[in-house]
Amino acid sequence: MNLPQTQKKPANPDVCLSEAVTLQERLHLIGLLDQGLEPTLTNGLSGLFRDLSEQIDKTVQSSNLKCLNPQNSSNGFHRIEINSESNETLGWMNMLYFNKTIPCYYLIYVEVAPFFRKKGLGSRIIDRFKQFLNDKSALGILDNIIPKEDPTFSLYRRSGWQPLDDYMAAPLLLQYERYLIYVPPGLRRRVLKDVLPKIFYHLSRKRAILDMRDNESMVQQTLQEFRDLYQVLQTRSQVRTDHGKIDMESRFFFTRFVIKLIAFRRLIGDLIGYTGGESIEQITLAPEIAAWPIQSYIPAEWIRAVPSISGDFKLLAHLPGALLGKPAVFIEALPNYQRPSLKSWLDKKGVDRSPVITIGDLMDLGFDPTRLKEITLKGQTYVFERVQRKQSIEIQQKQRLLDRLKTLMAPQTIQGTRMKINPPLLWISDQGHTYILREKIAAIHWEEALDQVQTQDALKPLNRLIGLDQRIKKTVQSAMSCLSADLTLEEQKEWRHLSWFVSWNRSSNQPALVLDDSEPYFESVFVA
Repeated sequence: MNLPQTQKKPANPDVCLSEAVTLQERLHLIGLLDQGLEPTLTNGLSGLFRDLSEQIDKTVQSSNLKCLNPQNSSNGFHRIEINSESNETLGWMNMLYFNKTIPCYYLIYVEVAPFFRKKGLGSRIIDRFKQFLNDKSALGILDNIIPKEDPTFSLYRRSGWQPLDDYMAAPLLLQYERYLIYVPPGLRRRVLKDVLPKIFYHLSRKRAILDMRDNESMVQQTLQEFRDLYQVLQTRSQVRTDHGKIDMESRFFFTRFVIKLIAFRRLIGDLIGYTGGESIEQITLAPEIAAWPIQSYIPAEWIRAVPSISGDFKLLAHLPGALLGKPAVFIEALPNYQRPSLKSWLDKKGVDRSPVITIGDLMDLGFDPTRLKEITLKGQTYVFERVQRKQSIEIQQKQRLLDRLKTLMAPQTIQGTRMKINPPLLWISDQGHTYILREKIAAIHWEEALDQVQTQDALKPLNRLIGLDQRIKKTVQSAMSCLSADLTLEEQKEWRHLSWFVSWNRSSNQPALVLDDSEPYFESVFVA
C-alpha cells in the first residue's frame, strides 16, 4: 500500500486518502476517533467522512452471504460470512458441528461490524443459518444470552427458534432455560425428548473447549484487523509527512492505534485458554514511528467548541485563570499522576518525572501515563482524568449510584476496613474530551495493587507471608457483595462501571494495612 516515491503529493492529502484506501479501512480510521467527534472538521479530515453513509448503504445492499467450506474449518468449526463486493467481511457467524445421535450445529456467536449494524445484516445471517440447517437436516442450538430488553431479543423467535419447554422434562429445563433450538422439517417427526438431554450434556462437557476455540478465533481475527489498520496508518503518514516533519494528525492516529492495541493485550491475557500463540508482539512499529512523541488528545484545530464546566462551584473559584481560558491546553501541561507502575518504569529507564513519552513507550508501559494529571488547589492535591465523551456519559450516569453508596457505606466496615467513595468534583469539557477532577486519595486501583504485590521484589516476600494478593481480592469482593445486596435492578446495571481502590502508601509503594491480634486488613477500600 506504499505510494510510489515519484508520485507528487496533492494539495489536500485527504483527497489522496479517500482514493488510496477502501471504505473498510476508512471505517477503521474513524474508529480511532472519539465517538463525539463531528465530521465537520476544518483541516480536511472530512475526507474520511465524505459520503460515508451513502457508501455504507451501497455496500450493505450489494453484500453477499458465503458459507465457508467445512473442509476449510478446523475441529468442527464452520463459518458463515457476509461480504461486500470487494470481499471485505461485514459480519460473520461461528458455529460448531457435532453428531450425537443426530447431526447438530451449535451457534457460538453472530457478529456484525460496528458501522454496519442496524441495517438488517444480522437477520440475513440468521436466515441463512436457518436455510443451512434445513439443507443439512440438522438441529440448531444456541444459548440466547441477549437481555430481554434488547431489541434483538426476539430475533431468533421470529425466525422459528423455540424454547425447550415442549422437548425436555421440568428438572432439566431449569438448567438449560436460556437455550433455544431450531428443528428443521426433516427432523420434525423425530422424537427429541430422549435425544436432547444427551446433546446438552455433551455441550456442557465441551463448554470450556468451545470458549477456548472461540477465543482463539477472535484473537486471530482482531489481530488481522490491527495489521490492516497499521498498513492504512503507514500509508496515511507517508502522504501527510513532509521531509521528515512530524505530523500531529499522524501522531494522534498512531497514538490511538497503540492505546487500542495495548488495551486488547490486557483483554486477551484474561481469556480462557489463551496461550499467546497469536501475540500482539507480531505487530511491530517502524522505528521512526515508535520514536514520535504521543498525541493522546484531539488536536485543538480539529474542534471548534466553547469549553463547559460544571460541578462544585466553590472549588471552581480556586482554579487558575489560565485553566479557565484554555482548559485542555492547561490540563495537558500538568505533571502526570505518579502511579506505582509509572514510577517503576521511570526507575528502570533512569529518567525524571516528566520525560517525553513516545509511541514506543506506550507499547512498553501498557497504558497511557498522560491520561491522569495532578494539580494542587488550596494546598490539597487533586487528579484530572481525561475521558472520551462516551465515557463521560457513563460516569455521569453512575453519579447518582455513588451518592446512594455513600449512604450505604456510612455505618459499615468490612472486617475493620472502612468503605469510602471518591466522587467526581468538577467536569470540564474541551477539545472533544472531558476532564474529571477528583481528590487524590491514598489508594491505588485494586488490579494495579495485585500487579505490584506479584511483580515487585520488595513486595513479593510480604505477599508470600500473608497472601496479600488474596487479601486484595477478598477485600474488594466483600465490599461489592456488601453493597450490591441493597441496590435496585436499575442501579445494578451501572454497577459494572464502578472502579475499586485499596488503601496504599504511594511514597513507599506499600499497602496501607492495619495490624491487630487477628489478621491484617486494609485501612480503606474506595469506589469511584
